[in-house]
Order: sequence, then structure tokens, then C-alpha cells
Amino acid sequence: MSHTLALALANAANRRRFLVGTVAAATVVPLPEIARAHDRSANTIKASSASDKKAPTQKISETAAALRELWLGHIFWVRNVCVATFDKNELAAKAAEQQAVANAKAIAASIEPFYGAAARESFFKLLAGHYGAVKAYLVASIGADASAQSSATQSLTSNAEEIAVFLSKANPYLPKDAVNGLLLAHGGHHIQQIQQLQDRKYEAEAQTWEDMKDHVYQIADATANALAKQFAKKFT
Repeated sequence: MSHTLALALANAANRRRFLVGTVAAATVVPLPEIARAHDRSANTIKASSASDKKAPTQKISETAAALRELWLGHIFWVRNVCVATFDKNELAAKAAEQQAVANAKAIAASIEPFYGAAARESFFKLLAGHYGAVKAYLVASIGADASAQSSATQSLTSNAEEIAVFLSKANPYLPKDAVNGLLLAHGGHHIQQIQQLQDRKYEAEAQTWEDMKDHVYQIADATANALAKQFAKKFT
């Protein structure tokens, strides 16, 4: 198990409690809780990285960098969808959504060299489900529909577990609980960002963006490390 994922597992319970709380009260997200959980995870991972004796190979670093770029594109285009939707700019929202879908296809394609075309297609469907749940929460927030918000949050929760099951079956170095915890926190960031944009809390949303970026970098690095362990010959 990679250091990143092992440490993420220790924080998974905190993240699950955060997102489950949003299901019970979809319009009131406990923002300090997700911030604390994220900070604990980030600080622990940094401490672990500093104590690692083995530096990552060039191939691992390149893979992690490529995955970081893909995941950064994910949160960038989803944010653009949210902003354009709040602004009632249909053309901008449509263009951003097209890019968000293209980005999801690119993330799914990143696993094809390791697991094949069928796995790529399955992963894309799961990523599309993630985006669909985020968009459903956005639409429900605009409509002030608490029931629909709760349903969308539950979809995010279920989808996180589905992705965790899929990845853990593909790679023994991606344990289900750790991946699920990472994705629950990621879904929580999306919800937090939508609420802050709607409430025009732009300074707070700027901090959420930084947290989201750091967190998806953790996801990217954890994935690269797990791939390097499972396919060692490809990374030497």
C-alpha cells in the first residue's frame, strides 16, 4: 500500500461523517469539519513524504504530473459550469460542460494502457455519474430544493463507493476504504464550493479552490504510486 493511501485511510472516517452529514441537511454543510479533515490529511501526507527514503522515479513523477493536470482540469471545468449556471449564461455553461465531459474521458483513458479499453469505458461511466451528481446538486441549489439536494448528495456518496470498488478491484494498492474516503472529501468540496458561489462568499470559495486543488493532487499522486507498485516494470 502506498504511503499516501495508507494515511488517507486513517482519515476516511472523518470524511465519511462529513458527507453523510450533508445528506441529513443538504443545505447546511459543516464547512469547518471538511477543512479540519483536509488539513489533517494534507499535513500527515507531507510528514510522510519527508520521511520517505526512496525518491520517486522519473516515470512515477511524470505520471503523477500528468494525472494532476487531468484532475485539475476536472475541478476547473466543473467550477466553470457552476459559475456560468449561476450567471444564467447558457452558452458558457454548455461550453464548460463539453470540456468537463472531454476531461472525464481523458481521465478514464489514462487507465487504458494498464487495464484495457473495457476498463476505460467503465471508469468513464463512473466519472460521468460523479459529474451528474454534482450538476444535480447545483440545479437543486438554484431551485432551493432541499429534497433534490439530499438526493444529489446521496448520489455523490454512492458514486464514490462505486468508484472505490472499481479501482480497488483493479489495483490491490488502491484499498477501497482509502479511495472512498478521498472521493467523499472530493465530493464534499464540490458541495461546499457550490454553496459559497451561490452565497457570493468569494473569499471563502477561493480557499475552497485551493483545498480542492491540493486534494485532487493527492488523488493523482496516490494513483501514480499505486500504478507504479502494481506495474513495476513499466516504471523502471
